[in-house]
Amino acid sequence: MIVETEGLTKSYGAQTVLNGLDLEVAEGSVLALLGPNGAGKTTTIRMLSTLTRPGGGVARVCGFDVVREAAAVRGVISLTGQYAAVDEEQTGRENLVMIGRLRGSTRPAARSRALDLLERFGLTEAADRRVRTYSGGMRRRLDLAMSLVARPRLLFLDEPTTGLDPVSRTTMWDAIGDLVRDGVTIFLTTQYLEEADRLADRILVLHRGGVVADGTADALKNSVGGTRLDLVLASAQDAGRAAAVVGGLVDGAALSLPSDGSAVHLHRVLDNLRMAHVDVVRVSAHRPTLDDVFETLTRAAA
Repeated sequence: MIVETEGLTKSYGAQTVLNGLDLEVAEGSVLALLGPNGAGKTTTIRMLSTLTRPGGGVARVCGFDVVREAAAVRGVISLTGQYAAVDEEQTGRENLVMIGRLRGSTRPAARSRALDLLERFGLTEAADRRVRTYSGGMRRRLDLAMSLVARPRLLFLDEPTTGLDPVSRTTMWDAIGDLVRDGVTIFLTTQYLEEADRLADRILVLHRGGVVADGTADALKNSVGGTRLDLVLASAQDAGRAAAVVGGLVDGAALSLPSDGSAVHLHRVLDNLRMAHVDVVRVSAHRPTLDDVFETLTRAAA
């Protein structure tokens, strides 16, 4: 396990942010930490990356204690925060070379690594432009490239695609996927549930300082229910009549009921309603999304 915590706590005055967090992250995997604002996601990353001292408990990164061996922890990790930490008056190349030199590389080695990263993140043509001329997506890619100068074993990404347009977000997702294939472990916090669904091997949902769910995206979706049929009827009265025949929950002229996802069940429902002289305007089937999981779990926790 590349990350291990036992009973990790943190409070600011009377406000408890984390209340006994236990987690393990396997090397070479992607863990996504989800939760509403104030759930403790950023605080967790700050403690694991040695920026904030834990209030209690134990945390180890790559086998190093984050308090007693903080310098060793910093030698094997990188952190990309919520906002791009780039020098806008330097070029993209100069930013990367600067980080390489700060990490102890010789100038030729720093330049060579900068060239590799510029190519990897599609920034070669903009390499010698000042960063202030970059778009938001380009700055974010450069920020991620700067986090990789020292080839970390573990990369913390704190809401890495916040504020990006859909195209730039997809580009970042592709870049993160490439890192995982190269063996980098990713510890991710995000507000975008689609992002966690696409990238994460495992998802933790935090709420009020504690874990309310832990599992794969599919397991979490299954935990809040299987496939559902959504039927739209001509009126609320028809929806009520339909519910009396096939069950389900009525919301105005809509009816939602559980299903096994089979065509047989769908035909049975429609046949029963037709025999009851209830006309269905539209029908669709869907599995729970991570949005459903997030809403259900945090509402239950509250």
